[in-house]
Amino acid sequence: MSNSKPTSSPVPLLDVNRGNRPLRDQIMASIAEVVDSGRFLHGPQVGELECTVAGICETSQAIACASGSDALLLALMALDIQSGDEVICPSFTFFATASAVSRLGAIPVFVDIDPKTYNLCPDEVAANVTSRTKAIIPVHLFGQCASMDKICAIGARHRIPIIEDAAQAIGAKYQDKPAGSWGDIGCLSFYPTKNLGGMGDGGMMVCNNQITSAKLRLLASHGMQPRYYHKLVGINSRLDTIQAAILNVKIAHLQKYAEKRASHAQRYAELFAGEGLSEYFELPYQTPEAVHVWNQYSIRVPDGLRDPLRKHLTDMGIGSEVYYPVPLHLQECFHDLGYFVGTLPKTERASREILNLPIYPELTEQEQDTVVAGIKRFYAAASSSKAA
Repeated sequence: MSNSKPTSSPVPLLDVNRGNRPLRDQIMASIAEVVDSGRFLHGPQVGELECTVAGICETSQAIACASGSDALLLALMALDIQSGDEVICPSFTFFATASAVSRLGAIPVFVDIDPKTYNLCPDEVAANVTSRTKAIIPVHLFGQCASMDKICAIGARHRIPIIEDAAQAIGAKYQDKPAGSWGDIGCLSFYPTKNLGGMGDGGMMVCNNQITSAKLRLLASHGMQPRYYHKLVGINSRLDTIQAAILNVKIAHLQKYAEKRASHAQRYAELFAGEGLSEYFELPYQTPEAVHVWNQYSIRVPDGLRDPLRKHLTDMGIGSEVYYPVPLHLQECFHDLGYFVGTLPKTERASREILNLPIYPELTEQEQDTVVAGIKRFYAAASSSKAA
């Protein structure tokens, strides 16, 4: 173990208050400024945030919206995805990736993952392209980009647009190119658990095409321009000014947050190796071409021990989570698509083995030591039981 000692206090999976507390005065002042202005929608803070995010993503355009889920929906709408169109996406992801497709009457085509990164496997993407494929949605899961060079090459070859689901990956890069800048449209989330988390819902779309940007902005405001004249059937999806003001305070610290998360990830790897635990489970894999921002720290626990390990940690007061226990192709609401157990074996195995450990920026060394000590205790007990 390390020189620090494990703590006897509970270790939460995430503590958003611990991150927000040092910024409270700045955040309250920014909220007060909005309250005093009365500009609760379309205030200047929204435009400021859009400019900053566009800079981080190295795109010329950024369009704020109400949530990451809406960002995906609006992106599909802007690309004129219609009922019956096919959209390739992973099954090992949060529900919003596929629900946006289904809400338009389009068909999610679930394909398997790279078992190391948990991201879309380019070969599987290529194998599932048909004449009805109208978009591909790679997800940069847990803060690491998918193989965007290969996926974008597939899209270019077949003239299929790419929508990046970068909800967990603001600031991540692949081959020195930021998440969100590879495809036709990148979609971000500011849900409180994200690396840049607000105090409620919020989202952003980024792109490098002014025509696409204008259409996204129009669709996010009821398709209305000028007021009460509707050119398209859009939705109501605006990032309110208070959320933008809060995010403007926090975004100044985004790089520092990412560095702390990366430091925690490195320390976990060293601790697990030092305790001889890495032989029992698989540590996260970082692609050499990627800058990982570690929205999650995910280990793979084989041999049916994931759930017993999680219960053991819970009993010790150590937070953990399973992202995601049921892959999308096996969800009840997608039953009519005809998938069944065994259809996507790599995805299904990941859902059985994945376990996410605490990695938020404010996590202390003592808390990390507690997590590692808890896991060590579990495997020591398991080894003793097996020997007996």
